[in-house]
Amino acid sequence: MNDSYINIKLIRWLRFGIVIFWSLLLAVACHRGGSLPVRDYTTNAACRQVEHAAGITCVPEKFERVVTLDAASLENAIALGIKPVGSVISDFSSYWQEHLTEVKNIGIGEPNLESILALKPDLILGLDYQQDIYNITSKIAPTALFKFESSGQWKEVFTNYSLALGKREVAETVMKNYYRRLEKFKQKMGNNLSKIKVSVVRIYPNNINIYLLDSFCGKVLQDAGLSRPESQNIKESEAIKLFDNPVQVSIGTELIEKADGDVIFIWTGQNTRQGSETAKKNLEQLQSNPIWKNLKAVKENKVYLVPSYWIGSGMLAANAIVDDLFKYLINQP
Repeated sequence: MNDSYINIKLIRWLRFGIVIFWSLLLAVACHRGGSLPVRDYTTNAACRQVEHAAGITCVPEKFERVVTLDAASLENAIALGIKPVGSVISDFSSYWQEHLTEVKNIGIGEPNLESILALKPDLILGLDYQQDIYNITSKIAPTALFKFESSGQWKEVFTNYSLALGKREVAETVMKNYYRRLEKFKQKMGNNLSKIKVSVVRIYPNNINIYLLDSFCGKVLQDAGLSRPESQNIKESEAIKLFDNPVQVSIGTELIEKADGDVIFIWTGQNTRQGSETAKKNLEQLQSNPIWKNLKAVKENKVYLVPSYWIGSGMLAANAIVDDLFKYLINQP
């Protein structure tokens, strides 16, 4: 049994213990008349019934104090013109730091329930993997958790958030602007658009991965009309059968030619500083590898180091990728 498995088990038990503790605390508070500021929102008639991954929630027609439980929900809210009062904020959020002023950080990776309670939210948004704390958050404020099975579903998830929040027209405008930018990119590329095969590579601390057709960045590249190398031109259904992963696959240095293309976008972003440092060292080792040096994109000096928003989950990250396509493929800021 390896250390990572043991750590995962410990984290799960710790989180389970925290949930039990808070459930008991909230129950006692309610029984004693409420020593904790648990809010009674059940009398709010001005709301819409929203079906989501954890059940059905009556989402207020008007809300002012939104809390998001993860970076993806935060990004979707901001893209819809909503600034949460608090959110889990990850390192991946740094590329849109200007949107985070006055947003209280309620946790790195995991939401802190006490911090949520202190913010007195009138709506809480999150993803389906947070169902183990749903019984607690739904006592604090109406809570909706949305299904997000793989990063390639980001547009569907964005649409679901917009419908739940009554922001359908805003979402349509945002999406139209995204496609308008892509049309401009295609026009600028001209005949070169069909000639370029774009490879996407991520350096992990312990391995090298290539990103497939229906990954988050893969979907953006599809929308941009760009082709992928044969090794990465694999749809989600086939990728699950072959690799048990819909969006990426690990390759060893002996198979590094699978990372080749006319252009390579590569990143090393990790959730921890130690992981990032290890990944950067691995990138340096890769760059000194004779097989890597012999790749077409490397020899033609068309390898571009990009930030971790290439593994993003929302519209802000998607537009940041489009920025990179203009910058590196058309040489326009």
